Amino acid sequence: MLQPVDISFESLNFITLAPMLIAVVGALSILIIDLIKGGLDKTIYVMISLLFLLLDLGTLVDFAGMFKENGTMLGFFNVILIDGIAILGQLIIVVASMMFLPLALTSKRFHEYSNPEFFALFLFMVAGFQFMVSSDNLIMIFVGLETASLALYTLIAMHNRSHSFEAAVKYFTMGALAAGFFAFGSMVFYALTGSIEINQIAVILKADDYANIGYVLVGTTFLLAAFSFKLSLVPFHTWTPDVYEGSSSALASYMAIVPKIAAFVVAMRLFEFLVHSGVVWLEVMLYVIVVLTMTLANVWALVQSDVKRMLAYSSISHAGFVMAAILIGTTQANSALFLYWILFSFTNLGAFTMLWVSRQKDLPHGQNSDHPFSKFSGMVKTMPLAATMMALFMLSLAGLPPFGVFWGKVYMLSAAVSAEYTVLALIMALNSAIAAYYYLKIIVYMFMKEPENCGSVYMSNASLPLKTVIGFSAVLTVFAVILVNPLLEFITPLVYNSGF
Repeated sequence: MLQPVDISFESLNFITLAPMLIAVVGALSILIIDLIKGGLDKTIYVMISLLFLLLDLGTLVDFAGMFKENGTMLGFFNVILIDGIAILGQLIIVVASMMFLPLALTSKRFHEYSNPEFFALFLFMVAGFQFMVSSDNLIMIFVGLETASLALYTLIAMHNRSHSFEAAVKYFTMGALAAGFFAFGSMVFYALTGSIEINQIAVILKADDYANIGYVLVGTTFLLAAFSFKLSLVPFHTWTPDVYEGSSSALASYMAIVPKIAAFVVAMRLFEFLVHSGVVWLEVMLYVIVVLTMTLANVWALVQSDVKRMLAYSSISHAGFVMAAILIGTTQANSALFLYWILFSFTNLGAFTMLWVSRQKDLPHGQNSDHPFSKFSGMVKTMPLAATMMALFMLSLAGLPPFGVFWGKVYMLSAAVSAEYTVLALIMALNSAIAAYYYLKIIVYMFMKEPENCGSVYMSNASLPLKTVIGFSAVLTVFAVILVNPLLEFITPLVYNSGF
C-alpha cells in the first residue's frame, strides 16, 4: 500500500511562480474589470498591462540577484526551474512586451486594440512563454508553448483583415503540426529514459552510453523539426512571410522576437547536451540547418518587392545566425545568443514600427502590397527624420559598424572562431555581406530616388507613443557600443552558472 507523502508548503517554493502568476493575474484583472465596467478606453487596459509587466520585471530583477547568491531555484514539485537562462529569457520577453504595448495607443482604425480581450490574451501569451523558458520538464514546456501559441493565433486574427484570417489559419496549422512533432519526440525520450525532465534525460542517456542511438535519433529529429517550425528555420519556414504579411506590423515584429527567444532557450536546454555528447549526426543536422537558413533566407530576401516580406525573410536569416550558438555550444556562444537577440530586438521593433506608422487602410491604384519599396521613394525629402531613423535600423540589421546588431554579430563570429568553427564563421560573414545588399536597397530608395505618388510615410500622423518607441529604439541602436560591455557582464555569469 502506498504511503502518503507529506509535502510542506515551503518545499513547493511558490515564489518561483511569481513572474508567471503576475502576468496571469493581470490578464484576469482586465477581464474582471471589463465585466464590471465595459466600454472603457483602451488607454486604461494599456496602463494596467504595463503595470503588471513592470511588476513582473521587478520580480525578475530580484530573481537575478537571488540566482547570483544562491544558484538555481526549483519550485512547484521541481517542475519550475529558475536558472540564469530562464531569467535572461524572461527579461527579454517582458521588456519586449513592454515596448510593444504602447503601440496600441494609436489611431482608432486599429480596432483590435479597443477590445479588452486583446490585452488579456496578450498577458496570457506572455505568461505562456515565461512558463516555457522556466522549466526543463517537457510537459510544462508543451503547456507553456501551447498556451502562448493559442493566444497568439487569436491576436493575429483580431486584426480582422482578409490576410489576417489567412495568416492565423496558416500559423495555427503549422503550430498544430509542430505541437504533434514535439509530443511525439517527447514520447520517444520518455520511452527511452522514463523521465520527462531534460536534465534527467541527459544523465540517463549518458549513463547508458547512448545504447539506443537509433531511437535517440528519431526523438531528436521530431523535436528539432518542432522547434524549427517555431524558429522558422529552413525548410520549416514557409509559413513565416505570409503570416507576417497578414499580421499587423507591430505584432509581426513581436512574433519575430519573443516566441523565438523562448524557443531558443528550450532548444539550448534540449540540444546542447546531445551536441556535447559527441552525437555527430546531430551536429551535422544543426550545421546544415544553420547554413541553409542563413543563406536561402538571404537569397529570398534579395528578390522581394515588399519591405515587410523582406524583413520577414531577414528575420529567418537572423534566426539561423543565432541558431549557430546552439551548434557551437560554448558559454561565449550562448552569451552571444542573448546579446545578439537583445540588440536585434530593439532594431527590429523600430523597423517594423516604421511600417506600422505608414500602414494604409486602402491601397492606392496600382499598388499591390502595403509596403512596396517605391512607397519609401524620396522619403528623405518629405520626412527627413523618419528616413534617417529607418536608415539607422537598416544599417544595424545589416550588421554595419557601429550600430547595434554589428556587436552581436562580432561576438557570435568570435565565439565560432574560438570554438574552431572557422568555416562556419566564414559562411556567417559571407551571409552578412549578402544581407547588406537588400537592407541598403531601401536606403537607396529613401535617399537617392524622387518621391512617388503611390503612398508615402508620414511620421506626423504617428501618435506620441509610436514616436517614443521609434526614438527609443533608434537611440539604443546608435549607442549600442556603450551597452555591450555592461550587457555581457550581466549575461555571462548567468549563462555560465547555469551550466551552459
